[in-house]
Amino acid sequence: MNAVRVEALRVVRGGKVVIPGLSCDVEAGRVTGLLGPSGSGKTTLLRAIVGVQRVASGTVAVLGEAAGSRSLRLRVGYMTQAPSVYRDLTVRENLSFFARVLGREPEAVSRAVADVSLDGHADQVVARLSGGEQARVSLAAALLGSPELLVLDEPTVGLDPVLRRDLWELFHDLAERGVTLLVSSHVMDEADRCDSLLLLREGRLLAHATPAELRARTGAVELDEAFLALIEAES
Repeated sequence: MNAVRVEALRVVRGGKVVIPGLSCDVEAGRVTGLLGPSGSGKTTLLRAIVGVQRVASGTVAVLGEAAGSRSLRLRVGYMTQAPSVYRDLTVRENLSFFARVLGREPEAVSRAVADVSLDGHADQVVARLSGGEQARVSLAAALLGSPELLVLDEPTVGLDPVLRRDLWELFHDLAERGVTLLVSSHVMDEADRCDSLLLLREGRLLAHATPAELRARTGAVELDEAFLALIEAES
């Protein structure tokens, strides 16, 4: 079963074709990695999936509804690359505000804080946190609504290896609870942490496969070598 279905998606930004006609699926209840170099169209695709990107043509269906539908607002969580919280409020104040907007109970704030390991920073003003900590506040906000689909744009950028490991463990724990996760990254060593991979280059889908399938297809041991092999095969 697919949580997301993208068909013939075409996106033009600033007169430039960013995505020329992409089709792909995201399986429900799994951690799917969206990987590719900077400028490959990852963020544009994520924006189209959450319904905030103007598209030239094509369709994007999310959880059986058109992307951006009002009915999806509580069913889809989205974390952008830049922290999307109020810098002059504390972590707890931010999450309490978003919880009220979403109609969530106060206990949801404590759960979200614990999930992203910010218990010791809950009463700190966001502006005084490190970049990685601010990113975790944004992730906590995305978790507040108990979404069925969680769309994360570069969620581990700026985090130390221990926190990266802990977040990936959280992602898989959420998937075991039935949440679908779509996680973008340009770091190929995170690909092995995903159940399935979508590899993008210049807005085109190079491959949709598991890490094991990519290795078998290319004969490469390392996934970055597999990605390069796919690029060379197209040249």
